[in-house]
Amino acid sequence: MTGMTTDVTSAGADGVATSSPRVLLYSDDRTVREQVRLAVGPRLRAGAPDIEWIEAATPAAVVDKADNETWDLLVLDGEADQTGGMGLCRQLKNEIYECPPVLILTGRPQDTWLASWSLADGVVSRPLDAIKVQEAVAKLLAGSA
Repeated sequence: MTGMTTDVTSAGADGVATSSPRVLLYSDDRTVREQVRLAVGPRLRAGAPDIEWIEAATPAAVVDKADNETWDLLVLDGEADQTGGMGLCRQLKNEIYECPPVLILTGRPQDTWLASWSLADGVVSRPLDAIKVQEAVAKLLAGSA
């Protein structure tokens, strides 16, 4: 399932127009995608623009969207069945000029070293803790601004 891709702007707390952060969320499991969206919420803080979530369930869709659209953050499921997010991350980091930051969701804390091999900018391990997911997304989006 993919969402609409529109350029949404809103006024931030200081009255300056800010565009909505665009996040590409990949997992072959729709419940994982839902967990991430619910953990982060519709926006990072009060007064901030809503996050524009675009979902992808296949690696081909991720590669296509990463190649042809602009993103503020990629969230990739390292435990996806067909192609895991770690291999996909390494591919994107090596193939896309100025690749956006990537957050990897690992199956367990011991897999953090694999995420570093993948060139990921951030890692959150399962079970997904809503606060840790939200903090990781906020940190990576702040760094990409």
